[in-house]
Amino acid sequence: MNDTLESIKTYFKGVRTEWGKISWPEKRQVVFETCSVLVIVIVFTVAIYLMDLLFKGLLSFIK
Repeated sequence: MNDTLESIKTYFKGVRTEWGKISWPEKRQVVFETCSVLVIVIVFTVAIYLMDLLFKGLLSFIK
């Protein structure tokens, strides 16, 4: 049981050490990248919706 607790303590000490080595991005970069992702998602959503309407219209001529 003691070995398990020591292993857990050692693990979390290592995690704390590695956590300090992380290079966090600036707030401006995070905001820009988040906005970029949202714009891309919206553009693709609209493109897929328009293709769906187009194919639905084209397939209505077949019936």
